Amino acid sequence: MLADIVEWMAALPPGWAYTAVLVVAYGENVIPPIPGDMIVVFGGYMVGIGRLDWIPVIALATAGGIAGFMSMYYVGDRLGRRVTEGRTMKWLPIKRMQRASRLLSTWGFKLVVANRFLSGLRSVIAISVGMAHMAPGKTTFYSSLSALVWTTLLTLLGYFLGENWEVVRGYLSTYGVVVTLLIIAVIGVQVLLGYRSRKLDPDPDESAAAAAPPAKEDHEDVQD
Repeated sequence: MLADIVEWMAALPPGWAYTAVLVVAYGENVIPPIPGDMIVVFGGYMVGIGRLDWIPVIALATAGGIAGFMSMYYVGDRLGRRVTEGRTMKWLPIKRMQRASRLLSTWGFKLVVANRFLSGLRSVIAISVGMAHMAPGKTTFYSSLSALVWTTLLTLLGYFLGENWEVVRGYLSTYGVVVTLLIIAVIGVQVLLGYRSRKLDPDPDESAAAAAPPAKEDHEDVQD
């Protein structure tokens, strides 16, 4: 898919190449197999050879990322639990949805800021944030910040690597594996700490009931 998109994009005039950056950056959030990151890197390469300009590439890649993230946010916001429980969107990875929900419960908007750097979880983070009905204004702002930083870095990589821009693909793949393992480790630690906490500190309602003094019984005075 990457080779086909790059070949097609390279043959386009600049105006349509910019449009391709926007569309692919948006589609990568909605249909994860689309290689959005690598197209942004290729856009940086095209900047380096003078075919495109810095500002439009970064701006359009960022805009596409924001629009894609917020589209998935509204899917989660409108459909709620039906997204996973009813299997309305069968292509969604349930395990990744569960990971995103656990991370979201711990990190909140910090996870939205980091979403572009969490390869493989961007779409499910967006849906999870929507399902949690987190403030759309803050979500838009933090997802915009994340997209801007990430797309700028990718464009710079493509620019400086030049004809070797494709080596980024291997680095991104390794990066994705490392991030996934770290996420699994974080969730595992959270589960372990939660289990130990429940074991050491039982249900407070049950503890309070056990510690409460027995109720006094009412006795009626019997007169002869």
